[in-house]
Amino acid sequence: MIAIIDYDAGNLKSVEKALKYLGEACVITRESREILAADKVILPGVGAFGRAMEKLKQYELNKVIHEAVEQGKPFLGICLGLQLLFQGSQENSGVEGLGILDGEIVKIPDKPGLKIPHIGWNSLCLQNQGRLFQGISQGAFVYFVHSYYLKAMDEAIVKASADYGVRIHASVEQGNVFACQFHPEKSSSVGLQILQNFAGTGEV
Repeated sequence: MIAIIDYDAGNLKSVEKALKYLGEACVITRESREILAADKVILPGVGAFGRAMEKLKQYELNKVIHEAVEQGKPFLGICLGLQLLFQGSQENSGVEGLGILDGEIVKIPDKPGLKIPHIGWNSLCLQNQGRLFQGISQGAFVYFVHSYYLKAMDEAIVKASADYGVRIHASVEQGNVFACQFHPEKSSSVGLQILQNFAGTGEV
């Protein structure tokens, strides 16, 4: 069973639909008991960093997330869910993130001809043998929707990057924690393969 964390963020149903298409049992929940009983956990989301952290704390999901990660459950952050795993974001200065991974979330710089937010398909540069990317070709295209991006502290945890006026750390893995800035659930067959890799039995 895969628990999809519900903290009033958007895009939960899209993740659920993709997992069900793959034949994976899943539940959208904010119940700590269900989350901690799940085999794997996904933190999706779109929206503002500060509001999201406010909601996670309101439902005490920040504590549940830390507990799930500490238990060694495979944990996947998607889009805003990736950003929340870090210490904070330029989007809402002073708001503390979950602090599970080290790095900073910064605004995509304004450049002539560059539309922000970044919405659309971009190719990935795969590196460091990411477990989420088994069976995925170098240069595969995935779907992004974001105005802020990750600069990870440790390059070794970066498993995929993308260029959009700046080098974006598009996916990271550290131990049992995985995260994607892009939306695998909206990235066609490539995204489904990534979710399948995460959902796979045994070692991810």
